[in-house]
This record gives sequence, C-alpha cells and structure tokens, in this order.
Amino acid sequence: MTKENETKSMSLIVTKGSLDWAYPPFILATTAAAMGFNVTMFFTFYGLGLLKKDLKLNLTTLGNPAMQMPMMGMHMAMPNILSALPGAGALTGAMMKNLLKKKGVASIEELRELAVEADIELIACQMTLDLFEYDVKDMIEGISLGGAATYIEVAAKSDINLFI
Repeated sequence: MTKENETKSMSLIVTKGSLDWAYPPFILATTAAAMGFNVTMFFTFYGLGLLKKDLKLNLTTLGNPAMQMPMMGMHMAMPNILSALPGAGALTGAMMKNLLKKKGVASIEELRELAVEADIELIACQMTLDLFEYDVKDMIEGISLGGAATYIEVAAKSDINLFI
C-alpha cells in the first residue's frame, strides 16, 4: 500500500480550557474526522478541564488583547482594566456564548459529542489528572488515559500535529 492510499492522521495537544481556546481544537478535530482523518486529541494541563462532564467555561479576555466583539454596530475591544472587575469573566463569557448561539455555532458540548461520535480518540493526561486531583468519574464517557509517551507515539505516526 502506498502512502497516498493510507488514511491520513492528525494529533492535537489541547492545553487550554477556556471558552475561546476550546473551539479551535474541537473544530479542527471534528473537521479532520469528517474528511476521513484518524484524529487523536491529547488533553493536558488546563485543557483537561474540557473533558469534564460539567463544563463551566469562561473567556480569557486578558489572554487575547486582539479580541474584538461586535457591539453597537462596530467592533469593540475589551479594555484590560475591565477584567479586574468581579464578574467580568462571566459577563464576557456570556456575551461570547450569546454571539456563538446567534451565529449558529455549535456549543463546545455539541462539538465534544460530535468528536466522540466521530471516533476521535480523546486521551486525558494521567499526570495532569493526578496533579489537579481530578477523578476520572468526573470526565465524559469515551475517553482513555495516557501520558506524554502515549502522545509521542501517536504524534510520531501522524501526518499533522497541532499544539493548541
């Protein structure tokens, strides 16, 4: 069998667990799976929280000063000083969730379900699980556990590797 006839593969390391950082890996992974790629997602550090049954995702306004939200007919950036106010993260997160819903973008929960249905391998980092004292019972069904060596084995065989 030649390389052209083999199924392509993609691996992603998911390291961020906020609302804005959750979309890129799930959109890329589910799109690649729909295109026939074998996809593996390795969730580590703060990204591991995206596998929890109960998601409480906020936006990282300070993490992306280029973020501009459509408001009042124009695009406005969130001043960094506002993020220091109590409830600012919840407010901006709610604004983003409303915008996503208004534009018909799937929720992270929906994208995650799609990933499971598409047989994307979801690997939870065992070291991070232990480090943050998470219980595997708090995670969604259909995940597997592994460590850095597990991911490296997958990455070494993948056509595309992404760090998000």
